[in-house]
Amino acid sequence: MEREDRDKIYSKRVRAGKRTYFFDVRSTRSSDYYLTITESRRFQKDGGFVFEKSKMFVYKEDFNKFLEALQETVDHIKSELMPDYDFDQFKHDELVGGHNEVIDADNDDYASGGSDLKWD
Repeated sequence: MEREDRDKIYSKRVRAGKRTYFFDVRSTRSSDYYLTITESRRFQKDGGFVFEKSKMFVYKEDFNKFLEALQETVDHIKSELMPDYDFDQFKHDELVGGHNEVIDADNDDYASGGSDLKWD
């Protein structure tokens, strides 16, 4: 079994236009856990689609600081920089046949070998 399959514990995918964000919980050899956040951007090149990715790692000792800083930053944008903007206009559920889409990142074209996106 490849390391990629062995250490992925949980995955959440967020589609956002030409971008897809993956929030993956992974484990170390010593059964410790950390978070990887991957942004995958799709764009056209040479008549086909190419995926570019950026990845960051957040370790358990930084979870609280990371969440606090993220929340403070988003709150600042919403309340100070763009108080009149309707951020809820982007809030919607992806529906498939009238049901919320269940996302399995292991079988998703963006996350699997079904695309040009290469995962570490």
